Amino acid sequence: METVFYVSEEEDRFMIDTRKVRIMTRMSIYEKNEGREDLKLNKYFKSDYARLQVLKTLVSISFAYAIVVVLVVLYQLEYLIDNALVLDYPELGKMILAYYIIVMAVYLVGALVGYGLKYQFSRKRLKKYYKLLRSLKEIYKEEDSYRSNM
Repeated sequence: METVFYVSEEEDRFMIDTRKVRIMTRMSIYEKNEGREDLKLNKYFKSDYARLQVLKTLVSISFAYAIVVVLVVLYQLEYLIDNALVLDYPELGKMILAYYIIVMAVYLVGALVGYGLKYQFSRKRLKKYYKLLRSLKEIYKEEDSYRSNM
């Protein structure tokens, strides 16, 4: 559908430009859905964003792992009390630390990959959004030149 805008010579009124309406609708839908977060992500470089999210993941997983260890200790408290003198505490500590390192490595690699992809997809959506902004700007320039020629 061809874009048309009409200016009445007697009055300074414009008819609705369908092209502008379509572009603005797409932009509004984007801004309402993914746009908010994408615009926040745009403040960061990819490496900075990924590092920040990995750091958040590190803290979260550490707390979660500590909670799980406490729950397991509480669950096995009777066994631990009964065998307090015969348990090999250094070996138990090494095992807990080994599991912590494995869990942490899995989650940190997953966070690094996941947030890196999230950033890339965000940048692609932002490029489309900025392209829509540029085309809207061009439409306004056309309208201004049309008005100035009247």
